[in-house]
Amino acid sequence: MRRPPLAVAALVLLLPLAGCGSNPAKHAPEATLASASASALKPVKFSTTPRLTTGPYAGRADVETFIDHMQAKGYTRAELVSVFSRVRPDDWIIEYMNRQWRPSSGPNGAWTRYRARHITSDMLAKGTAFWNQHAAELERASKQYGVPPEYIVAIIGIETKWGGYMGKHRIIDALATLAFDYPRRAEYFTGELQNYLIMARQEGMDPFQPVGSFAGAMGYGQFMPSSYLAYAVDFDGNGRRDLWNRVDAIGSVAHYFKQHGWKTGEPVTTRVSSASPGALETGFRSSYPVSRLQAMGYRAPVSLSADKRVSLLQLDAAGGYEYWFGFDNFQTITKYNNSTYYAMTVHQLAEALRARRGGGRAA
Repeated sequence: MRRPPLAVAALVLLLPLAGCGSNPAKHAPEATLASASASALKPVKFSTTPRLTTGPYAGRADVETFIDHMQAKGYTRAELVSVFSRVRPDDWIIEYMNRQWRPSSGPNGAWTRYRARHITSDMLAKGTAFWNQHAAELERASKQYGVPPEYIVAIIGIETKWGGYMGKHRIIDALATLAFDYPRRAEYFTGELQNYLIMARQEGMDPFQPVGSFAGAMGYGQFMPSSYLAYAVDFDGNGRRDLWNRVDAIGSVAHYFKQHGWKTGEPVTTRVSSASPGALETGFRSSYPVSRLQAMGYRAPVSLSADKRVSLLQLDAAGGYEYWFGFDNFQTITKYNNSTYYAMTVHQLAEALRARRGGGRAA
């Protein structure tokens, strides 16, 4: 994926993809709609002719097995052989996925630098322009799904800079490369390749036309194929779910958030103080009752129920660690991309965009 829009190679190691903006770790549903490694698929009794005899995947037993199974999804073997004779693996993708990322020791201000790359005056200007241009659609999506407009705008901005960069890899090549030549995630990407071909058939789409991220994420919101099938909506009413259409993308992102537990009117996160942080696990996957954190010295600026469970977030900011409580809506953002920094960036960009339009701070 060239440089991921979030410029964090660490996220590659966090797969599964949930929607990947050109970023590999986001919006895949917890279980893909079709997920089985080509090497693990059991043979099925379909015709073995014609066989794949041309192209880089010719003679590959795993590809032939995948083709056999896709015949049950509405394709003929002849159609699939024609498709895979034209698919081209991308060695760069495998090289990128195999790069190792080693976290640096903190605190060293990593969060401050990360935030500064993604919440800039240029981003705020472009995000405001996008919001102004699509205010009616954003308001309609917000009313229908209960998700504030600023979070829809922020997701699309972080993922693709509001369409400025949606990726350059042919989706089918990227998914085939990862399904057949990246064993560590073969099961996941085999499922996404199946879902992509199902999507192409449903939408009457040429499977060689769409381009996107190195991991197969597509459109303004960078949905993976499984997320497309589960959460994409026809928000402009033209009879098609088109993630390269801004209006459909707005509705689809809002629908994704709603289906992943967004709670209308509830907060996302709040910064807390602590005179002496304890040795607790931190990150969006952590979960503690507020009473326990309060007993350890964490103080929130808002009143919270003692038995409410929150995640304890630690951000490596310039000058020392910051601590935050993450609420249920913060968890929803992480379903889009499994990263504390990603979710906090989305939240703070959303707040900044809301304030820029005179709406005050977001919840």
